[in-house]
Formats: sequence, C-alpha cells, structure tokens
Amino acid sequence: MALINFSDILKKAGFDPGKVKLIRHSLTDSNFRNCYMAGKVFEYTCHQKKNFSKGYDYWATFISGSGTLARFHSIYRVGDSRPDTEDIIPEGIPDSEASHFKGNNAYYDLERLDVLSEFEGKLTIEWGNSARMWHQKGTTEKAVVSIQPNEKKVFSGFENLVLSFDELKEIVDNPEVYDSWRTALSSVYAIYLIVDSETGRQYVGSAYGKDGLWGRWSVYVETHHGNNKEMKQLVCSYTERYHSFQFSILQILPKTVTDRDVTDIESLWKSKLLSRKFGMNDN
Repeated sequence: MALINFSDILKKAGFDPGKVKLIRHSLTDSNFRNCYMAGKVFEYTCHQKKNFSKGYDYWATFISGSGTLARFHSIYRVGDSRPDTEDIIPEGIPDSEASHFKGNNAYYDLERLDVLSEFEGKLTIEWGNSARMWHQKGTTEKAVVSIQPNEKKVFSGFENLVLSFDELKEIVDNPEVYDSWRTALSSVYAIYLIVDSETGRQYVGSAYGKDGLWGRWSVYVETHHGNNKEMKQLVCSYTERYHSFQFSILQILPKTVTDRDVTDIESLWKSKLLSRKFGMNDN
C-alpha cells in the first residue's frame, strides 16, 4: 500500500478528488509529441471530445515517463467549451493536431491554477498497468513515487555522443530535463551509426527535415527499428533486440545543405563502412 496517493495531495490542496479528472499525455503518441516539442501542451489539452469534462470541474495533467510512470504537469479549472471549428485553430499548433479541428469535437476554456505549481515537473506517480486508460477519475489511487527537483541534464557534445537505446529513450521521453539535448540535436542534420552490440552489424542512416537528428532518432524510440527493413526484420524475430542497439554520430551537417547532399554523404559512409555488404543497410 502506498504511503501517499495523488488524491491525498488533491485533498490537502482543497480539491474534491471526485471533481478532478486525471489525464496522462503520452510522448509515444506522435501527435502529442509534436505539440510537446512545439510548446503547445496547453492547446493540445484544451482540445477534447464533447462532454469530456461532464461531472468534472478540474483536470490534472501528467506526461508519460518510463514504463507506466507519469510526471505531474499542471492542474486546470475547466470552463465552457465551443466546437473545434477550423477558425479557432491555435496559432503555431502542429499540422498533425490542426488537422483534427473539424467541428466534431470541443475546445475547452482552461484556467491553469498555481496551487500545485511546486509539484510541476517534480512529482511522479505510478499510473498503473491500465496505461491505455489515459484519463481517469481523481479518486483512483495513484501512488506518489517521487517528488524531486527537475534538474536539467547538460548536452555532452556531438563528438562524445555514444548512446544505448535505453539511454536514448530516456532522453527523448524526458525533453524537459534534456532540453539542451533536444535543442542541439534538433539544430543539425547528421549521418549516424547504429550498431547491434550483440553481432557488430552496422546501420548507417541520415537525418534531415524540420527536427533534424532529434526528429529522426525519436522515430527509433517510438518504433524500435526506425522503419528500416533489415532492422525491422531483426526486431520482429527477436522482440527485445533493440535494447542492444548503440547510437552514435559519424558526421554533423548544417541545415543549409540540401536533402540530396545529405543522402549522397550517407551513401559515401555506407561504402566506407561496407554496411551494405556486412551490415544492415539494404540499399
């Protein structure tokens, strides 16, 4: 039995847990992750189905952590709602979210409250095995796992960067803590190397586009194989094999180069490392 649950904190702060809805946003959801990286968590939270808040006066939001953990983000007082028509799409919202504004759902007026601000980004709860149930009643017992400072992790530099899959997942899943990492990796294109540490087989890949290397490596965290043919086959045959993948950078490229320049340089690295003949590149 937990010594303290989140509902206990709600009561201490003067809330009736029965009037609070708990919401867990997941960074494995590409749509939410896009909004998170764009600084649009509030706008994303406001956009819900009709009658989503029926019976609730407050929403307490969390962001997914490792496994079934979740970090407290904010608590809001819920006001009125209006249809999510195209004319109210928030400025700067990613296209993946804007495309859902079709007038069928609702956009709620939320007021962020400061009463629990001391816990924002610092309080972690155990959401439980029902992670698919991303919104639940405030009366549901959610054990408080930790309350600690949200210390920033300083970027280690491109030349020294060698990460296991699990280390990369920790970074991508916690962009608030690894803010300098996200900034650095998003600012460049790159040729990167993935090595299966169990066999030594190599995969050479390239990263370009809006979010640069951060965007490309985030796909590996989400899919475990980056949609690369041979890596996907390997993970399908050995479902836990991705934990053996090691990530590093072969060459940093400025965002001023063309996509064609990036793929040409990628091809050169494949030739240098013979990753087509002996590695996991199939083209």
